[in-house]
Amino acid sequence: MRAVLTRVNSASVTIDGKVNGKIGKGFLILLGVGPEDTERECRYLAEKALGLRVFEDENQKMNLGLDAVGGEVLVVSQFTLYGNCRKGRRPSFAEAAGPELGKALYEKFLAVCEELGYPPQHGEFGADMQVESVNDGPVTLILDTDQLIYEPRRK
Repeated sequence: MRAVLTRVNSASVTIDGKVNGKIGKGFLILLGVGPEDTERECRYLAEKALGLRVFEDENQKMNLGLDAVGGEVLVVSQFTLYGNCRKGRRPSFAEAAGPELGKALYEKFLAVCEELGYPPQHGEFGADMQVESVNDGPVTLILDTDQLIYEPRRK
């Protein structure tokens, strides 16, 4: 799985002219699913993303997590994170999971966020969405389960 995580002051997703999800300070997470991904990667990525300490403390050091700042989460599915641009001018999306697996793991990711205490605002899988954000910093991180080291969850 891949996620582009942006620290935001606010973010929203609109579908057919109607705001579907909206947050203040927190994380905008664009989420892509690969064909080999499982619930294990889904859970690990959610725990990793929501546990990041990228908000500034009183000394202007990135040391605080979502909980410390009362942050919220907006998750938007984005299969284009698996776009392959190596050849030609049109990206290939053959490396993205199919719709059935993609939707199932996107929904699982939302459920894990809720389990972890961050009920997410969200888009709609497969919908044409308009996403707005006011980036903070800007701080933008790319998380890819193929490149992350699995660690036992700390309590």
